[in-house]
Amino acid sequence: MLKIAIVGNIASGKSTVENFIKAKGYKVYDTDKIAHKILTLNKNVIDEFGTNERAKLAKIVFSEPEKLKKLEEIIHPLVKKEILSIFENNFNIVFISVPQLFEAGFESLFDKIIYVTAEKNIRKNRLIKRNNYTEEEALKRIEAQNEDNKKEKADFVIENNSTILELENSIDYILKEILS
Repeated sequence: MLKIAIVGNIASGKSTVENFIKAKGYKVYDTDKIAHKILTLNKNVIDEFGTNERAKLAKIVFSEPEKLKKLEEIIHPLVKKEILSIFENNFNIVFISVPQLFEAGFESLFDKIIYVTAEKNIRKNRLIKRNNYTEEEALKRIEAQNEDNKKEKADFVIENNSTILELENSIDYILKEILS
């Protein structure tokens, strides 16, 4: 089984990349969705933060970096367990979107890594439009994520600063490279 990680910071275009790859007939999983499911079921999150409601948790963890770290300590091992369970399936190739791939130390689980990136200003504007965030809220979320050396650690980089057609062409090129 060929295991491919899709990584990128908030509003970089990971979901668009995932959807395009899914439309090509490939299995694609999203660890954000897995983490959200874990949040709703995990008693430790409620014990630690007094809530498991995503909006309330986001306000807490994006205001206090040490709280974000604590949440990740609870969630990451459970997400890893789910990833390993996905790998037990008999797929020829599987794509898993893992926004926190490097922060969680999951990169060794994958054969190839696709990093999706976009300029900070583009990401900020996407968050304002998509999530109805204020500029301050958008920047707080962008700045909460580390971008150090992610391009260098990836096997493929998609610069998502242009049109949807250019993005699709980049994905097609990468799929050909991976499958050859």
